[in-house]
Amino acid sequence: MKIKSKYLLFGVAIIAFMLSSCNENKLAELYPNPQKSTIASVDNFFTGVLKSANQVVMPWYWRFFVVEQPTMGHYTQVMGWFNSKDQYIPPAAAMDWRWDQYYNGVMTQYREMQRLYDKLSDEDKSDYRIFMIAATIFFYDQTEQMVDIYGDIPWSEAGKVRDKGDLKASLPKYDDAEEIYKNILDDLKNLADELNGIQVPSFYAGLFADKDYLNDGSITLWKKYCNSLRLRMLMRVSDVDDMKSRVSQEMTDILTHPDTYPVIENNDENIMLDAWGPDLYSTTSSKTGGIRQAMETWGQYDIAPYAMVKNMLDNHDPRLVITFDPNVNGEYIGMDPLEDQSTQSQKASDGLVARYDTSTFTRNNYFPGFVISAAEVSFIKAEAYLRGIVTGGDPKAEYEKGIQESIDFYYTINAAGEYRDPIPEDQDSVTAYMAMPDVSWDAAATEDAKINLIAVQKWINSGLGGMPQTWAEYRRLDKPVLQFMEDTKSGQHWPPVRWLYPSSEKTLNAANYDKVKDKDDLNTKIFWDVN
Repeated sequence: MKIKSKYLLFGVAIIAFMLSSCNENKLAELYPNPQKSTIASVDNFFTGVLKSANQVVMPWYWRFFVVEQPTMGHYTQVMGWFNSKDQYIPPAAAMDWRWDQYYNGVMTQYREMQRLYDKLSDEDKSDYRIFMIAATIFFYDQTEQMVDIYGDIPWSEAGKVRDKGDLKASLPKYDDAEEIYKNILDDLKNLADELNGIQVPSFYAGLFADKDYLNDGSITLWKKYCNSLRLRMLMRVSDVDDMKSRVSQEMTDILTHPDTYPVIENNDENIMLDAWGPDLYSTTSSKTGGIRQAMETWGQYDIAPYAMVKNMLDNHDPRLVITFDPNVNGEYIGMDPLEDQSTQSQKASDGLVARYDTSTFTRNNYFPGFVISAAEVSFIKAEAYLRGIVTGGDPKAEYEKGIQESIDFYYTINAAGEYRDPIPEDQDSVTAYMAMPDVSWDAAATEDAKINLIAVQKWINSGLGGMPQTWAEYRRLDKPVLQFMEDTKSGQHWPPVRWLYPSSEKTLNAANYDKVKDKDDLNTKIFWDVN
């Protein structure tokens, strides 16, 4: 896990929507005050693009407690849950907030950056090109997540009110979700090629390093982020009929030309936001606004999920002891999703269910914001080789590499926490884990059984920290097999497969919304969800 020297810095003060960041006194000691930036420049807007997504990347109260835990966390069972009426209907506050974060955050910042960049001279465009490339990669990552959550979204025409000068004329159409994916993949390929030949003058390389708090100005890491994102998106659409040929061709090109298209290979290269101290670990100015408040509020959101605990316990997963704290009897028992609410509540009240580990998770001031990891990339490779999307690779080696990287990663997070002494990793237990019948690659007799192994490991690895990816992969693969209690008292009996558009779209962008309203249903699958 990378320990970066920067987390929150250099905001942009000239746009209408500005997210608050850290405690000002503490921030002033460490970084320039973002509120005092008065220069509208490409480099400042680049930092603004990164900063605008802090609240959907970092683990903090609103993102976890209000938005993701009652929705994605519940639908993937990476958290325990109390059964209740309407439990499969996403809260409007969650759906509206996620939408606003994208359009009033990263979209607004990115469009302003584009506008400024387009006005530069050709010479200046060349000097600042690395800023534009990096911002675009990050913007595309955030866009992919929006498509995975909502389906069709306003995109190509969104965020351009300033260009058109008329609010009504600037109301954006909804772009087809599959076309957005295709356009992003086209451009990411072009950006990957461009990065291979880019020459950044020393002054601008230093400026880029100063403003880039995600990858510290490393062009190599931006290359790896770009190509790893391509792999993620290509695998996501790998079962879409009209994209299968493209998927095979492009994944083969990436994985057979590592010098040209490098990807994330180890945990030192993980793309993520590191928390830089107790006052800077959340996006709010209050220490109670972070992961602890999100998970321990009301004594319910840190409850361990039954299926994950059982899988880890049955297979002697080395991550169990750093992922969950046992119940009052020293037992690892998760919340059973098939029990009625009264029984569940009584067990929780009596301390009979395990909880998420305080040191690794709920009271870890240094829990990072997940973007994309080496383990995820290894599991993508394993699936690609297994299914023959790419030939010549070793799926078993990548699968086991992914497990090792995931275990190492979580032990590193545990060691970063200060609530308790860290637990040392035992390599012998890792080796034994990989030989367990329900984990061993060789013990899985069929391709489907091996796909299930990969899916389970992806589920454990992305888990709570990367719930948007956990939910997307669960819908794509329909694995692991999870059991839910049917909500017979609600119109939504089972977990949804997408979110609804915010109500504001029906009034403020009515003409364009009308063209997609037939898709605006919790049970309308995203285009890549074909299984």
